[in-house]
Parts: sequence; C-alpha cells; structure tokens
Amino acid sequence: MPELPEVEVVRRGLDSWVSGRVVERATVLDPRAVRRHGDGPRDLELSLAGASVLGAVRRGKFLWLPIRLADEAPDAAASVALMAHLGMSGQLLIEGASAPLERHARVILDLSERADAPSQLRFVDQRLFGGLWLSPLEPTSDGLPGGTGSGDPSIPVDGAHVARDVLDPALEAGTLYASLHRRSTAIKAAILDQGVLSGVGNIYADEALWRARLHYLTPASRLSRAKVAELLTHLRNVMTDALAAGGTSFDSLYVNVNGASGYFDRSLNAYGREGEACAHCVAAARPGRIVREKWGGRSSYRCTRCQRVPRV
Repeated sequence: MPELPEVEVVRRGLDSWVSGRVVERATVLDPRAVRRHGDGPRDLELSLAGASVLGAVRRGKFLWLPIRLADEAPDAAASVALMAHLGMSGQLLIEGASAPLERHARVILDLSERADAPSQLRFVDQRLFGGLWLSPLEPTSDGLPGGTGSGDPSIPVDGAHVARDVLDPALEAGTLYASLHRRSTAIKAAILDQGVLSGVGNIYADEALWRARLHYLTPASRLSRAKVAELLTHLRNVMTDALAAGGTSFDSLYVNVNGASGYFDRSLNAYGREGEACAHCVAAARPGRIVREKWGGRSSYRCTRCQRVPRV
C-alpha cells in the first residue's frame, strides 16, 4: 500500500501538471473504478465535463482535486472534490493523447491544452482496490486548511474523519500527546490509526520508531510529552527524507505522475533489514541486530538492543 510520501509525490505532480486546467471530457473505461460514486459512471462523466481543477490537496493518504463545476460562476470557490484513492496499485499518470493506452487504464480525463504539458490524466489500477469519485466539500472542524496543498478551510465529506498528518503544519506535538495519552494501545498501533495520526504506514512507522529507539509494543500512554515530540520529529524527518527520494518503491506499481519510481528503500535502517547490524549500535560499538517479528498480521522490524521489549 502506498504511504504518505508516495501519495505526496503524486499530489505534487498533479499540482504541477493538472491544476488550473479544465476537464474537457471524462471517459470511464471500467465502472468498477468509480464504484464509490453513488450516481454512477455516466453522472461522473457529465459532472466532470467542463469542470476546472483548482488544485491538488492531500491529508494523510487521501488525495483530492477541488473542482469548480461547469455551471458554477467563474470566480466561485470549489464546492466539490474529485477524490482519488490509490488503493494497492492505483496510478495517476500524465500522458499525451497519442500515447498507447495502459492495459489497466480505468478512467481518462482529457484536459485543456497547455503548451508544456500532456493532455490526458489517466487513472490506471491493476488490482482495482482504488478509485475516483466526487465528494462535496465542507468546512473543516477547526477552521484550518483542509490539507497539504490548500489554504482553504474545507475538506471532502468522505475525508473529514481522517486526522491531520505528520507533515501538516497545523498538527502540534501537544495535540498528538493529548491523543496518545488517552490510549493504552501499543505505540505502533496508535500511530497507524488514521483517526489519531494520518499518513503513517508500516514501513515509516518502523523507521521512525527505530530512530526514536522505541519498541513497537510500548504503550502510547506511557510516552512523555518530550518523547512524543521527539517521535513526531522523527516521523516528519522520515517522511521528508522519503519525499526527497521520491518515496519508497518495493513494487513497480508505485510511481509518480510521470511513471518514475522512488528509491528511499535504499536508505531504510530498520524495515527489510532483518539480520543486519543496527546502525545505531554499530556507531556505538554495540552488538545490536535488526529482527523481524510478526505483529498484528504484519511484520515489524526493530533492533534487539536499542528497542527492547517494554516492561509490563
């Protein structure tokens, strides 16, 4: 599953190539890709025709394009958003109209001409866990911008349940501490909970916990304010480092809008390093090693020395 850095890379691409353009025509090639749009594929095609794309916004792994519909005033603010969920294999690709159609292309948006940009946005999804649909925009509960890429205090109804993510400047360490302090669940479970902190997936959780020298089973309520602030800093640094590398691509399906894969997996210190010496311990001349353990139906990686099992 693509995580926050991968989705942010896609968002930045969409903002560069799609924002400010008009959807001249929408074509749904596979109705399954728009199953979340309750009024059906034909309604989605008609609604998007002539719509203006006003930006590209992300909160956690949720991605949306605020749009102004064709029948709305030219200076009207966006009232609805085109939601995009990448699922496990979804791709949003910018292509020229003459480029060969991808085998698993599901939706095509023909965009208004721009001299420096291809004319189509294609949603490609091999496994069909992702999709596109329209969702009304509503005011954010705190009056702050809805997500990265937007200054407007609005968010799609279908994304309003998602907590702010680690790269959101509106998220403060004190707010995260208050939320974690109420939970006796393991810290890894807490930071993976999209209602507590959005955008963190298994890979980056393990990497940040390794940097913070925290075992994944440490009860969230035991963390001090200082330790929560430190963990948030590590989470932000992990995400920033991954963004600089274009994300992490263990699967060739995870690509940006131009089809390029990220390479942050080469810089991981915990995830996927089973049996290797811990970099912290090597620096301190200690014998710690990375182990892989089963937890919650997934793998967790930690150092046997830096991240010791918490006392009950």
